[in-house]
Amino acid sequence: MATFELKLPKMGESVAEATLTNWLKEVGDTIEADEAVLEIATDKVDSEVPSEVDGVLIEKLFEVDDVIQVGQTIAIIQINGEASATDITEASDTEMTAPAPKTVAAVQDTVTVAKESTQSAIENTEGRFYSPLVKNMAKEEGISQTELDAIAGTGKDGRVTKNDMLSYLENRTSTPQQSAEVKTEPKTVVEAKNPATAKAAPAKTTAPVLVNGGDEIIEMTRMGKLIAHHMVASVQTSAHVQSFIEADVTNIWNWRKKVKDGFAKREGENLTFTPIFMEAVAKALKDFPMMNIALDGDRIIKRKNINLGMAAALPDGNLIVPVIKNADQLNLVGMSKAVNDLAGRARNNALKPDDIQGGTYTVTNVGTFGSIMGTPIINQPQVGILALGAIRKVPAVIETPDGDFIGIRYKMFLSHSYDHRVVNGALGGQFVKAVSDYLEAWDMKREI
Repeated sequence: MATFELKLPKMGESVAEATLTNWLKEVGDTIEADEAVLEIATDKVDSEVPSEVDGVLIEKLFEVDDVIQVGQTIAIIQINGEASATDITEASDTEMTAPAPKTVAAVQDTVTVAKESTQSAIENTEGRFYSPLVKNMAKEEGISQTELDAIAGTGKDGRVTKNDMLSYLENRTSTPQQSAEVKTEPKTVVEAKNPATAKAAPAKTTAPVLVNGGDEIIEMTRMGKLIAHHMVASVQTSAHVQSFIEADVTNIWNWRKKVKDGFAKREGENLTFTPIFMEAVAKALKDFPMMNIALDGDRIIKRKNINLGMAAALPDGNLIVPVIKNADQLNLVGMSKAVNDLAGRARNNALKPDDIQGGTYTVTNVGTFGSIMGTPIINQPQVGILALGAIRKVPAVIETPDGDFIGIRYKMFLSHSYDHRVVNGALGGQFVKAVSDYLEAWDMKREI
């Protein structure tokens, strides 16, 4: 009786692990090929893992909230299709007296091998399991083994998960660490074993938050915690500096008003301002390639492709940044279709992990919320992000050969945040000025 090992598939560039959020099938359930078996979540995208075969689920190797590495076996599926749920239960019963059939024994051997291969990826320290991800996070943050042992785990058998680590790091103070170390061994011994930890983690004091009787306590969502961690990490990593410029987009406003109905009728897509702005940003990045870089320690990585991230809203109100790959190679029709596709799938929570990978520069439209400008936080490891303010109808001085006069114009602010470690004020200012110039020089006779 053949079996199939359902493994966590590769989900995109740099995605190495995922968190199991929900089992859609139980042991004994019949599964059809391409039918979803479980739900997983990466840093920002939730998705499903389908079965590649028809069969019956006979073993689940992970529980909800466990962190799974790409390529690890998640479940065992019996692909013969003849066994019922009762057969599976009887075959796995450790107290049955009758000898198991050879076919069932083969299935049990497969399950055992899969469990052993999965368990080999996890280290056991004094009876407690830690995944390689957790161990690496502890090493990077200077968390000693004693401190790690004191962290409360919410995973299976009290295992510490990635979310537990993120939550602990956000609320980390010197007091819990010291008390945990004193409880198990003398403080002097701990300091002797890991002197770097005390230097790397200066004492922090956090004022307690008082809760009154009528206050409501709301637990942060998994994504909310991840976003909070990323934002704090970005501010602590990059030296944020901003440059602002006001752009006259009257020509774009009038041109779009003229062509949008015909475009919608011909393409079946709405023509919004976003693809127009994204096109200008892509052109400016070609003019200033040192804005299309990433910083890795002391190394600057100059990106070959221009992959524009665009902040989009999720159903729960959080923002996500799907990526338009090779944006400089798209015409306005292609850019519009890419923008509408990613924004639509973000609203429907249907983005795939690969959709948010590989961005080299990010654009966020704060004008959607009525803001005239913003100071966005850089999307690491990029070095710049552009915020588009609301388009406003304002009085402005218009220069003509016959003199200056006051007229009504459509204007917007462009806010450019950039990493001052590698981008100086001249480059940061010239880049956003180039974007403005492309927008203001819009051809009213342009065909689409």
